Amino acid sequence: MTTLKVGLAQIAPKLGDVQSNLRLHLETVERAKAHNVQLLCFPELSLTGYVLKDLVSDVAISAAASNPIMAELLSASQAMDLVVSFVEEDSRHRYYIAAAYLSQEQIIHVHRKVYLPTYGMFEEGRYWAAGDCFRAFPTRFARMGILICEDFWHMSSPYALWLDGADVLLLVSASPGRGLSPEAVLGSSRSVELINQVYATFLTNFVLHCNRVGFEDGLNFWGGSTIFGPDGKLIAQAPYFEEALLVAELDLGALRRVRIQLPLLRDERPELLCKEIERILYSE
Repeated sequence: MTTLKVGLAQIAPKLGDVQSNLRLHLETVERAKAHNVQLLCFPELSLTGYVLKDLVSDVAISAAASNPIMAELLSASQAMDLVVSFVEEDSRHRYYIAAAYLSQEQIIHVHRKVYLPTYGMFEEGRYWAAGDCFRAFPTRFARMGILICEDFWHMSSPYALWLDGADVLLLVSASPGRGLSPEAVLGSSRSVELINQVYATFLTNFVLHCNRVGFEDGLNFWGGSTIFGPDGKLIAQAPYFEEALLVAELDLGALRRVRIQLPLLRDERPELLCKEIERILYSE
């Protein structure tokens, strides 16, 4: 496969209303069918909303096909691959911000958010457990990796996925607007766009970022979802502050062309980095 048509579902989920949000997911899948989308990504906590606080345990589901919510999404994944995000409850009743990759009625991969911001307006550490790994995974289109919001503010996260073979990074977030930049846009949106462009450029990867919109508990989520190519160039961007379905076609052959011109992956030396990290961590 040399091309992949992707969709980013820039939605405004209803806080704590899983059934309503499930309907929104299924309706968006139907809209994406009209564009022949093959992979549709939803933002962070797309099934629940973000500012959950004490609602976390009420809206949690298991990442299993036996769960009725997950079963409906798996059925929808017959039409196209899906990335959906939810509160996951494990067998010992710990709660995670999670994102699952669903394809042809199978759960291909589940990522649990590793970095939980607990500063400023954020208090995720009070309500959620932290994930403990980054793993790339094979799909029928390419090898991919998922990161959730604060995860991609730490450069080691996409770097680990890159070394693990991910050629497409799927970044999902519920990023609230804050700060102003000299360009008269939100400081948070400007920062995220720069970060994603840098990752695309230095990892020679496709970088897809799906951010939500809407208001919750005084927070305004800015949207502005983006798709960058492995040459660091912007392929497509959704509007700020509006619900949208951003659709673009990725030329997967660009990975080869860019890496011939700029062989950063070939020349990377992770064994040297490992040695230096060990020195930093364990030297007296």
